[in-house]
Amino acid sequence: MGAHESMEHAEHAEHASGSNKKIALLIAVLALFLAISETLGKGAQTESISKNVEAANLWAFFQAKSIRRTVVLTAAEQGKLTLAGTTDDAMKATVQKQVDDWTRTAQRYRSEPETGEGTEQLAEKAKHAQHDRDEATAKYHHFELASAAFQIGIVLASATIITGMFALTYVSGVLTLAGLFMTALGLWWPHFLHLH
Repeated sequence: MGAHESMEHAEHAEHASGSNKKIALLIAVLALFLAISETLGKGAQTESISKNVEAANLWAFFQAKSIRRTVVLTAAEQGKLTLAGTTDDAMKATVQKQVDDWTRTAQRYRSEPETGEGTEQLAEKAKHAQHDRDEATAKYHHFELASAAFQIGIVLASATIITGMFALTYVSGVLTLAGLFMTALGLWWPHFLHLH
């Protein structure tokens, strides 16, 4: 091999080394983005599970209050029937007092703004928890897609170093942009695309 050929091989090796450094930097950046999207995804997944449990608990409490309210209203109606058939004034007064107590209790079970534990307030809280759960789930799906794009981008960029096919680097760059786009959707517009 002549001196000229040796120089060409050295220049080619130097160029390849410079390209490999750029690809390694791309891989490092992709790994950073992957770590961020994975962290955001786990946070959104945890939030989704937490809000799902909260909504289920609130709806269970709502059902319990509804059942109690129905029982108390039934007792009040039964008391009214007893009143209609009673002639004893003392008994009427006692039954009327009990009917009034049951009616107030039923009203309190329906709406209790001071404690937030009436069926109206519980239903509102449960709906809010469901909304938060749906929001977190939508974010989670976007972050998962972003993570997949970053992972595939890392694989393609790594394959470029082995194969020398620089077209793979461009595809990796496009996947990086797609991953960033999905991360942005997850952060700010989780319902922009419906992924369920």
